[in-house]
Amino acid sequence: MNWLKRARKGIRTWRRKSIPEGLWKKCPSCGEIVYSENLQKNLSVCSNCGNHFRISPDRYLEILFDRGSFEESDPDLSSSDPLKFKDSKKYPGRIKNAQKKTSRKSAVLTGTAELDGNRVALAIMDFSFLGGSMGSVVGEKIARIARKAIEQRIPFLMVSASGGARMQESILSLMQMAKTSAAVNLLEKSKLPFISILTNPTTGGVAASFAFQGDIIIAEPRALIGFAGPRVIKETVGEELPEGFQR
Repeated sequence: MNWLKRARKGIRTWRRKSIPEGLWKKCPSCGEIVYSENLQKNLSVCSNCGNHFRISPDRYLEILFDRGSFEESDPDLSSSDPLKFKDSKKYPGRIKNAQKKTSRKSAVLTGTAELDGNRVALAIMDFSFLGGSMGSVVGEKIARIARKAIEQRIPFLMVSASGGARMQESILSLMQMAKTSAAVNLLEKSKLPFISILTNPTTGGVAASFAFQGDIIIAEPRALIGFAGPRVIKETVGEELPEGFQR
């Protein structure tokens, strides 16, 4: 009987190891099990229900811009800890973990690239980096790339994905709302287009600042978009929210 148990255990282990990790993905919307290669070919959109999977800034570069045309700006800017903030973990530890997880220094990727041969400035937020929260570095990088767009007389394209301001930087984070809003306002004064793409989710201070200031605003289907989240609103008004609220 012991031999039989070991044999059965060995069979189960072999079966698990024979399936490469990441070969299939489960759609969080409809529950469909999707073949990863087909999902990639379909631009990370579920072929069963049309749900848009969350994707990385590097994947957005592949989808939106001409191959090999991207030039990154300010890749080494990283958050400090001016408030010596600590909740369940120290803030510097959270930053290091996010950097290790995403292989980038901050929650936004900025630079220039070509889109069908046209040079554009771009900023793509990374929700995997502390929920795409906007701290001082995120605000500074967005302001810098907006200024570069003005200097080079090129359009600015922004892909937002954020839970809002970064609580660990408190008022310094909230100040980035004014900084980024002022920066994209200079684009308008320079008569340069600002195209804002809202993905799931775009909320909080990001929604209340630059994300909603686009000359053209494009929203990902079913993305959560708004200032306060539905749970907070529901608790505030004390009522059930309609289906599809803020989507």
